[in-house]
Amino acid sequence: MIDLYTWFTPNGRKVSIMLEECGLEYEVHPVNLGKDEQHAPEFLKISPNNKIPAIVDRDNGLSLMETGAILLYLADKTGKFALTDEVGRWKMMEWMMFQMASVGPMLGQVHVFTKYGEGKNVEASARYLNEAKRLYGVMDERLENNHYFLGDEYTIVDMAIFPWAARWDWQTVDLHEFPNVLRWFLEIAARPAVQTGWRIPENDQPLPIPE
Repeated sequence: MIDLYTWFTPNGRKVSIMLEECGLEYEVHPVNLGKDEQHAPEFLKISPNNKIPAIVDRDNGLSLMETGAILLYLADKTGKFALTDEVGRWKMMEWMMFQMASVGPMLGQVHVFTKYGEGKNVEASARYLNEAKRLYGVMDERLENNHYFLGDEYTIVDMAIFPWAARWDWQTVDLHEFPNVLRWFLEIAARPAVQTGWRIPENDQPLPIPE
């Protein structure tokens, strides 16, 4: 049994999707960011950086924060959704770092300046939106000759990137401008585990599907 401390954000959804895909038993503990519950002392014992998601594995008492570490741990624990040969594992690490260093932080800034701060800082909005489109271009090129980010195998890299790409509507990005990303996005969005993971914890945000 895994205890999952989370909220319905792109980072939170990475882990709920992985847990659903793996078929692991887990219990959801919502951490309401709107009420600053991420700063509660009991949560900080699990996630010292006061960020969601975090997990506790009841099998061994291990607690983990940071989505990259959590996804890698769950992949190792279950033997699923990861490449294990030397070259494949390092390519997996490469694209995981791409998500954590670029996709998440940069698209997150687009959310701040384009969605929540619309019109407040035109220069910052333009800067981060341009960077978002550049990153979508990198992803589109990668997916031109690869069905998934690591080739023919669906992995934790796809699960890490998907929830951020799924906020294309907040980013004012037209996925039709990136046809390979669009193809990939629609295929993953149709997976039952992804649809269930998107709704954890219970929320009223529908998974946006481009027309």
